[in-house]
Amino acid sequence: MTRSTVVDTSMIDARRDRRGAPKGRVVDPAALGEIRALLADAPRRRDLLIEFLHRIQDAHGCLSADHLVALAHELKLAPTEVYEVATFYHHFDVVKEGDARPPAITVRVCETLSCSMAGAPALHAAIERLGLKDVRVIGAPCVGRCEEAPVAVVGRHAIGRASADAVADAVRERRLEQPIPPSAIACADYRRDGGYRTLVECVNGERSPDAVIAELEHSSLRGLGGAGFPTGRKWKIVRAEPAPRLMAVNIDEGEPGTFKDRHYLERDPHRFLEGMLVAAWAVGVDAVYVYLRDEYAGCRALLEREIAALQRDPPCALPEIHLRRGAGAYICGEESAMIESIEGKRGMPRLRPPYVAQVGLFGRPTLEHNMETLYWVRDILEKGAEWFAAQGRHGRKGLRSFSVGRHPARVDGRPPARLRHAAAARLLHRQRGGHRALAARPCARCRGKPDALLRRRILRPVHALPRGHREGRDADGAAALGHRAAGRTVAGDGGCVDLRARAGGAQPPRLRGQVLPARAGGVDSPA
Repeated sequence: MTRSTVVDTSMIDARRDRRGAPKGRVVDPAALGEIRALLADAPRRRDLLIEFLHRIQDAHGCLSADHLVALAHELKLAPTEVYEVATFYHHFDVVKEGDARPPAITVRVCETLSCSMAGAPALHAAIERLGLKDVRVIGAPCVGRCEEAPVAVVGRHAIGRASADAVADAVRERRLEQPIPPSAIACADYRRDGGYRTLVECVNGERSPDAVIAELEHSSLRGLGGAGFPTGRKWKIVRAEPAPRLMAVNIDEGEPGTFKDRHYLERDPHRFLEGMLVAAWAVGVDAVYVYLRDEYAGCRALLEREIAALQRDPPCALPEIHLRRGAGAYICGEESAMIESIEGKRGMPRLRPPYVAQVGLFGRPTLEHNMETLYWVRDILEKGAEWFAAQGRHGRKGLRSFSVGRHPARVDGRPPARLRHAAAARLLHRQRGGHRALAARPCARCRGKPDALLRRRILRPVHALPRGHREGRDADGAAALGHRAAGRTVAGDGGCVDLRARAGGAQPPRLRGQVLPARAGGVDSPA
């Protein structure tokens, strides 16, 4: 016997109506319009996420929840993906619903070693006492200007040897952008002096990739970002991987006390670019990604200008060149973390294997280099591998650059009182009528503890800096190191310093803000 049953479906229909509403945050139409205006005709790609976050931060002073949701909608990403990237990087100010927006101007006072020794804590307190309107004052990790300590950054304008009055003037006059370094060699001047001739020879077949790679191997040039992997061997490994191949250049110079890469860029950017393009040609790279730390706003403007000039009038066929902007994450100095950041993700290091040379940027074989490594390529190819290799001592070959951010020379001729770790210090000292480089030699109590080296007499003289370079001094300080400065000459702010003995035993001028080219193997380090 069949029974009939009555079912009430009214509640089911009500639940269906509720499910019809969008889940999660609703996109604000006004915020979406602002995002589309900022992005303009830029391609909506995931790898450009950090670039787009910078556009929002620069335009609005923060990243509001409405803008993050609208950006996620425009890029077809989950809001959580955008939020986790935005909150990973220190230079993004994420503002949740109901929270106050940050003041219009941010003043960052560098708090790391060189600036702290130069009075950064007192500077920070003095700026806060001024009570500047709509200004916040915060501490910051090293901004890469240790030769100008103490440093305060107003917006993106770095003020060296800063004072509270100088910061107040910059705020009042709204000087928030870093100017382009005036001493940089422009593209036309670089080419007039023979620049890009080596690259043209390579592209025109006057040099073969195998011959160039062999020259790099014979020179013993190693990676100058820290790991020291042989450059020629790296090119050979990546070239053997299947195409398409990519290249990533690491200029995320975040180590406290280090500013050598900025020193090179501010003076001779095309020497680096030519080395980069020779590497791309030799390895068969389709596109190059240059990752520059956000603190180097002046260098970024310089590279944008000079890359655009190079692309307008190229000396030969060029690969794609992409300039990517860091966002204040120290970990992105590690190669795989940098690659994650270029892809628009959090800068988290990858597990190995596979290595970057096999599976790197966008899953392709990637040639990754520090900027200074590429800076030497042109000199090695023009002067020969033997020239570069001959600079070493004690069985080691090549040149190394050290940043000196304080006053290493004392008027009374005694060794400096404060030094960093032995393997990263090469200073100058007057001895026996001439000048020699000095290397720190840490005692057992100090090893691995740079701050413990204070006021300890731990120096010993080592051989002088290499002599195999042309001597010269440029009035604007552009004769930086290595290829332009003599082995007995080093560059500082305002010009070069001649290290040769002076008549009457005169002391050298202050050697603050120097980047010293030194012979590899000249430092007595634990290694």
